[in-house]
Amino acid sequence: MFTGIIEEIGKVEAVRPGAQSSQITIRAARVLTDIRRGDSINTNGACLTVVEFDTSTFTVDVMPESMKRTNLGELRNGSRVNLERALKLSDRLGGHLVSGHIDGTGKISSRWKEENAEWFRISAGPEILRYLAEKGSVAVDGISLTVVEAGDAFFTVSVIPHTQTETTLTSKKTGESVNIECDMIAKYLEKLTNNERGTGRISLDFLADKGFIE
Repeated sequence: MFTGIIEEIGKVEAVRPGAQSSQITIRAARVLTDIRRGDSINTNGACLTVVEFDTSTFTVDVMPESMKRTNLGELRNGSRVNLERALKLSDRLGGHLVSGHIDGTGKISSRWKEENAEWFRISAGPEILRYLAEKGSVAVDGISLTVVEAGDAFFTVSVIPHTQTETTLTSKKTGESVNIECDMIAKYLEKLTNNERGTGRISLDFLADKGFIE
């Protein structure tokens, strides 16, 4: 589990592609301070497991499912990536609960400045947008952000100066892809309230019957 507050920007040192998978070595500093083999590191939003490490790099395996769902297959030597270690239960939750399980990718369709803020309009499919709500939370390349507008084919986010300098987002160009993780609470609520297959357990009638609403 993560918070979406990026700790540092790492640099890809090597990419060893397989037929449908990949092994990636990343140069870093802060996230290596207490690293152990088997630890999880959020890399551009994807929860990846450390399989090897030394004093300046760590290596992760990317399985075929992750390659299909994310933009990790686009990484090359020299690519910069957002990094965050797993959340400790004693840490402050500065962003929102982020699992590191990517729902899909979107594309930056436009970006613009407004005083100290950098705005991004990101196009995405209905499988992503169905879970986004105005002023809700979304993780973009692992960064915890607030949804400003959720449209039929896009959503917008606004990035403060600190996030601009501490993450890779502002180095992205129009047309580039980003990893997206929707708020997990929205996904569980949909599952609980989905009656399309007769599996739903919560409905307005149920809530009224139990006294939650009138």
